[in-house]
Amino acid sequence: MSRSRNGWERIGRFAVGKMVVVGAVEGDRVIQTSAATMTEAIRDGVTLRDKVHKLPRLKVLVPVERPSKMICIGLNYKSHIREMGAKTPADPLIFTKPSSAIIGPGDDIMIPPASSRVDYEGESALIIGKRARDVSDGRRFIFGYTCLNDVTARDLQKVDPDWTRAKGFDTFAPIGPFISRRSPTRVTTRLNGKTVQDQLLSDRVFGDAELVEYVSSVMTLEPGDVIATGTPSGISPMRHGDVVEVELDGVGCLRNQVVRRH
Repeated sequence: MSRSRNGWERIGRFAVGKMVVVGAVEGDRVIQTSAATMTEAIRDGVTLRDKVHKLPRLKVLVPVERPSKMICIGLNYKSHIREMGAKTPADPLIFTKPSSAIIGPGDDIMIPPASSRVDYEGESALIIGKRARDVSDGRRFIFGYTCLNDVTARDLQKVDPDWTRAKGFDTFAPIGPFISRRSPTRVTTRLNGKTVQDQLLSDRVFGDAELVEYVSSVMTLEPGDVIATGTPSGISPMRHGDVVEVELDGVGCLRNQVVRRH
């Protein structure tokens, strides 16, 4: 069952016993690939093997290993700009989250003692497929798309001179569950089963290709790097025991529970 690197639509990382595999997702099946790591899959492509696993029996892991950088975009949805009473940026508003903040599907979001208000921000994120520096055709450098929750300590964001602390706590970047080669069209966030964000990606000020082009004019993007493309309106706090889900059509649903750290 060997196929070319174009033989999959969704791909992810999975724990099979004590082994970690990269697999293509087809319905409730995961077809093991030739890649030992997602970095290898992004860099070299994959072929699909004969080994097939049942998805419900696997632990789904964060789809990207520690990227060299994770770039986020602020105020990129018109609905969110209205919600915040802000002006539309002339250029993308970029900031970073440390890769140490990344967790995967099913992992706990930890509310730190330093914050009394931690918000969800459901987002579509793109994964860079090859080195990009000052590029003019950003879409050619996108490997795929995944869900991301740009967890934010809103109270700290309002008092700090920049957003590093508010955005950078451990567990503040849930990503997953899979990477899709198909560009999503809608992002939906649910809190304890209730839809709290639901917006077409066409509401964004800057699209995927534009963001790759802009960010690559500032810094070199490496394979596996993540660009989170902003959140729509509907942000609000999460509390201990809450369950937050971020869903993108074609990608899947990223689900995490919220726990207050004492």
